[in-house]
Amino acid sequence: MWDDFAEFILTQATENPTRIVEIAVGKFDGVYQYLKRNENIEIIKTDILPNDDEVIKDDITNPNLELYENADIIYSIRPPSELQPHIERLSRKVGGTFIIKPLCNEDLNISSHKVKLKNYKKASFYIL
Repeated sequence: MWDDFAEFILTQATENPTRIVEIAVGKFDGVYQYLKRNENIEIIKTDILPNDDEVIKDDITNPNLELYENADIIYSIRPPSELQPHIERLSRKVGGTFIIKPLCNEDLNISSHKVKLKNYKKASFYIL
């Protein structure tokens, strides 16, 4: 499923290079590692509590907008419900494609009516 999710993100990577930001990465970085292998991808990952040297410390409730400037795609995997509106707001500010993969049984905490459920192979997620 995670490879399918990463593969879908690559289908959205139309710029060369494509700038991608993963928000609230936590400890799982499988999608990041998959995307990082592609030479036309510039990718960073952020979290309020970085767990390794590749993660940039940032508080999404008060984000450092410079980190997200010119992002073509912003995605988050299983972000806590209370962070989802902040991620959505940031995505609107920078204008990138917004992809969110909540927990399977979790409702989205997003105000936009334009967000759509997307199924791609074995992955399901929301895109704005």
